[in-house]
Amino acid sequence: MEVQERIMDKAFGLFRQFGTRSITMDDIAEKMGISKKTLYAHFTDKDDMVTQTISRFISIITEECWADKEKSKDAIEELFLVMEMLDRRLLNINPVILLDLQKFHAKAWQVFLDYQNNLLATMIRENLERGISEGVYRPDLDIKVLTQYRIHACMITFQPEVFSGSYDMNKVQKVLLENFLYGVASLKGYQLIEAYKQLSQNK
Repeated sequence: MEVQERIMDKAFGLFRQFGTRSITMDDIAEKMGISKKTLYAHFTDKDDMVTQTISRFISIITEECWADKEKSKDAIEELFLVMEMLDRRLLNINPVILLDLQKFHAKAWQVFLDYQNNLLATMIRENLERGISEGVYRPDLDIKVLTQYRIHACMITFQPEVFSGSYDMNKVQKVLLENFLYGVASLKGYQLIEAYKQLSQNK
């Protein structure tokens, strides 16, 4: 299992930089200094590798999101902690990776869609419910609509036709999150956003 995880780590590092289409099994074997036979001992083919690699990455960020939720003092701090984690996890990621999944890896794309429509949707909905109960979000929010809005706002940075390579994806995500928070925040929440922004800037 340790060898398989090291292969997935290396593969994901290449996929995130160049996309999946341009990376071959030969490239991965060469970068790791192992034979293709070793790769095929752990993965049926490249499509299987992509699917398992994406599944593992989603599991990692999901676990970290739940951990951030547990240690946060309120719904707003939870989202600031999640954004800091995504800053690390998505640093320098090439948006083409999602386009490649959609076009060339149906199983991996379905894994991503399942994450988006289930786990991610649940985390967003529960954050909104938490914020309302804590009084840091407005009580009149339409949770169903805002959950869908936030899901697709998260995905928009992966669309090259919207944000070309001249944009810093992490900065775009941060701007979109801040504007979302200002839109849902109560007066108490607004003050917390300002406080957490200041803390973030001082780090």
